[in-house]
Amino acid sequence: MRYELSDEEWTAIRPMLPNKPRGVPRVNDRRVLNGIFWVLRSGAPWRDLPDAFGPYTTCYNRFVRWRRAGVWAAIMNALAAAHDAAVQMIDTSIVRVHQHGACINRNKRQCMGRSRGGLTSKIHAVADTNGLPVRVALTPGEAHDNRLAGKLLSRMKPGSMLLADRGYDADWIRELAIKKGAWANNPPKSNRSEPICFSPYLYRARNRVERFFNRIKQCRRVATRYDKHAANYLAFVQLASIRLWLGANESTS
Repeated sequence: MRYELSDEEWTAIRPMLPNKPRGVPRVNDRRVLNGIFWVLRSGAPWRDLPDAFGPYTTCYNRFVRWRRAGVWAAIMNALAAAHDAAVQMIDTSIVRVHQHGACINRNKRQCMGRSRGGLTSKIHAVADTNGLPVRVALTPGEAHDNRLAGKLLSRMKPGSMLLADRGYDADWIRELAIKKGAWANNPPKSNRSEPICFSPYLYRARNRVERFFNRIKQCRRVATRYDKHAANYLAFVQLASIRLWLGANESTS
C-alpha cells in the first residue's frame, strides 16, 4: 500500500526499535509502523485506518506509548547524528490548528497561539547542509522566531556556518555562534547601526531549510494540526523527519 516502508527503510529502522525479550510478543512492528506512517501521510483519523494495518487502537497505542518513552525522538537523533555539519540552517514555519485540535482547555500549554488567522502552532527546525532535519521543536504560533534558537543551536559544531533570515539577527545569536566556533551569516536588520560581515551568495543555500518544511508538509498530519496535545503533534513532525532521513540514506546506499 501507499506510504509503506520499503525493505531498505525497514532494514535501517528495525535495529532502533525497542527490544522486548520477555512477555507476550509484540504485534508485527513493521505492520504497525506502516499504519502509523499511513495516518501521518494521509491525515486521516485513526479510526479510518485500513484493516490491512490491523486494529487502529494497536497503532494508536503504540504511537503514544513510544512517544512517551522517547522512541521517536531517539530514532531521529540517531539518524541525524551523521548529519553534514558544514552548514546549519534554522527557520520556522506556521501551522494552522484544525478545529478538532483546538477544543482543549489551557491551549497555551499545548503550543497553540491565537493570531489574526486563529489558533496556530510554529515548528522550529535546524537543518544540515543537505536540508535534512537535525533538531525540531514546537511553540505557540505568536512566539518570536528566535525564541528557541539558543536551545536548537546548542549542539552546533565548530567550523560550521549558520544561515538564518533577519528574524535571527540578534547579537546574542551571533555571540553564541562565535562561542561555538561557527559563523552566523544572516542578513542584518534595517535598524542595525554597525555593519556586519554578510555573504548574499552563501545565504542563497538557506532555501534548503524552507524546502524541508515543504517536504514534511506533504504529510497532512503535519500540514494541519489535528492533534489536541502538542507532544503528539511534535511526534508526527519527528516521524516525518525520520522518513526523510530514511529516504536520504536509501538513495545514497
